[in-house]
Amino acid sequence: MYPGQFAKTRPDHPAFIMASTGETVSYAELEARSNRLAHLLRNHGLRRLDHYSIFMENNNRYIEACGAGERSGCYYTCVNSYLTPAELAYILTNSESRALITSKAKLDVAREALKECPNVTLCVVVDGDGESERIVGLAEATKDLPGTPIADESLGTAMLYSSGTTGRPKGILRPLPEQPPSEPLPLFHFLNMLWKYRDGMIYLSPAPLYHSAPQAAVGLTIRVGGTVVIMEHFDPEQYLALIEKYKVTHSQLVPTMFSRMLKLPEEVRKRYGLSTLEVAIHAAAPCPPQVKEQMIEWWGPIIHEYYGATEGLGFTACNSAEWLAHRGTVGKVMFGDLHILDDGMKPCPKGTPGQIWFKTATPFEYFNDPKKTQEARSQDGSMSTVGDVGYVDDDGYLHLTDRATFMIISGGVNIYPQECENLLITHPKVADAAVFGVPNEDLGEEVKAVVQPVEGVAAGAELEQELLAFCAQSLSRQKVPRSIDFTDEMPRLPTGKLYKRLLRDKYWGNKNSRIV
Repeated sequence: MYPGQFAKTRPDHPAFIMASTGETVSYAELEARSNRLAHLLRNHGLRRLDHYSIFMENNNRYIEACGAGERSGCYYTCVNSYLTPAELAYILTNSESRALITSKAKLDVAREALKECPNVTLCVVVDGDGESERIVGLAEATKDLPGTPIADESLGTAMLYSSGTTGRPKGILRPLPEQPPSEPLPLFHFLNMLWKYRDGMIYLSPAPLYHSAPQAAVGLTIRVGGTVVIMEHFDPEQYLALIEKYKVTHSQLVPTMFSRMLKLPEEVRKRYGLSTLEVAIHAAAPCPPQVKEQMIEWWGPIIHEYYGATEGLGFTACNSAEWLAHRGTVGKVMFGDLHILDDGMKPCPKGTPGQIWFKTATPFEYFNDPKKTQEARSQDGSMSTVGDVGYVDDDGYLHLTDRATFMIISGGVNIYPQECENLLITHPKVADAAVFGVPNEDLGEEVKAVVQPVEGVAAGAELEQELLAFCAQSLSRQKVPRSIDFTDEMPRLPTGKLYKRLLRDKYWGNKNSRIV
């Protein structure tokens, strides 16, 4: 996120636009804002490799909050904006943050968290006034600071945290070379070429900016001189309207967004012109094959998929043509050395699922957590994993089956719930679905589904029987849920990841399980 060159050559070109208000911020203004905030961090004593955190919703100050770190050599941590005070305090402390950037909407949570974080001595409210020496308003704190670069500019980068759906979130620290902010990390060059990012592109960002994928996509767009349209919240019809309004060329989504757009009435889907779209990327969660087929049929062969953890262990990708030829794949390895291994760390034959390991493409460690770092690595330290399960087909394309921790063991049979989830989400009365194991005295575990019905559809025994019969038409008996419960809203993170542990805990209580 280094808009300095474009602030000089095209100062009035829009760097970003807020979707709900139409507020436009030019490259010249973004440059000045980012510089002022970088000066504030320096004046507060933050130097290269120091840490600060950002805790706020998508808003008109988010990009500069990141940009200040990019040019001051700092690690900045974008925190899930839905966390509780205790969860925020944990990340502030664990990341060794010395400053926090937040908003009025999140200030109550931030204020409570700061009580437990004495090392955070500066809290900047981007859209509010100051209330103490520690909590200051951005406008007042930066009004006398220059809009020109700090004297010792240096490349900074994000230190993001895992989502914590399987335990405490972990900070993912990567080495940061000492170089000017105008020189991006090598990964940016690779992604630019892969996804055809270009000068003048218009990127629509529908996801929370604290997540790694939107972070990278927005940063790439700014670095090539494009314009980012930032949605405060995802709404399926608004998303389509924004493509038409701003002539969007690129976007990145998660599969639940696909599903919600596909469930719009046909006349609504056809109402908006989408012809300017050149590249639509998706990742973050497995996409049901039926959903992806419908999206390619609707949008054409512009849909790209990738698989890669925030840890940066490795990276696979495929375009629409490759996916159609290898239905369900997440692509071929683009970097990293992929290995599919069984529980004994022996290679699995092609087509046989096993745990996914990479000889790490880029080095990383979990910040201040050597135990978790060691747990993610093989015994000899040469490979790393995040616990995903999959197989490689005869042509070298990777297919995901599930997270190892979500596997159901029922009567000695391993069942991966993703297959049933993928099927349920295609039913016209299902808005969202989760499948996991629950206790069964005879089998150990049995298959349970929890479904969020589409708005206006009544939950109950009749719908349960309809969905069970629907599953039985396509799945073997062992994979069909024994029962289905209903919920008004699934505990899904805004990034698209399902917080399955919250569902599981209702059924398991204090019992031990491989489901987390």
